[in-house]
Amino acid sequence: MKKFAVILAGCGVYDGAEIHEATLTMLAIAQQGGTYEIFAPNIEQHHVVNHLTGAEMNEKRNVLVESARIARGKIKDLKDFKADDFDALILPGGFGAAKNLCNFAFKGADCEVNPDVTNAIASTHAAKKPVGALCIAPVILAKLIPHVELTIGQDEGTIAGITKLGGKHVKTSHGQVIQDKKNKIFTTPCYMLNATINQIYDGAFNIVKAMMDNIR
Repeated sequence: MKKFAVILAGCGVYDGAEIHEATLTMLAIAQQGGTYEIFAPNIEQHHVVNHLTGAEMNEKRNVLVESARIARGKIKDLKDFKADDFDALILPGGFGAAKNLCNFAFKGADCEVNPDVTNAIASTHAAKKPVGALCIAPVILAKLIPHVELTIGQDEGTIAGITKLGGKHVKTSHGQVIQDKKNKIFTTPCYMLNATINQIYDGAFNIVKAMMDNIR
């Protein structure tokens, strides 16, 4: 059975991991005969957003603790991640990927990536194992992997940031997966497009299948 590591960025589209993308990624892994473990960095969220009103709230939350909501408590600190234990690594999207795992949402191409996230991606990439990212999460790969080919869909502002980082962007629609075969990088746009939950499932299933097909 192929084993995936899933990195979450909190709980909720506006300040954490996108819940549909995270859940459907786990479902896609299980449906295709794989297993997974869930990780998140043990850090404070950039901010907390009221998902009913969109307003910022005057409180603090922890990324690992919030991610545990999606993981049903079965989650590990990303500091404990070891690439040797897994066949592949995948990052669902949500604004938390661009606010908590890195700060692309605020600094664009001048962003920095959380050290534990950097270590997880770099060690998996160095081991020539597949790395996948959904939605906005591919910007992290553009920052860390030189000249990587990827997609976030069709958003021109984000594409400009990826290009400035040195990445090669390919415009895509629902369910499409871009495979950078040289780097074993797999990306799909999901909610970076105006999507239904069925289309999110298609993207999650297709990216997991593509990664499965490239596991040695």
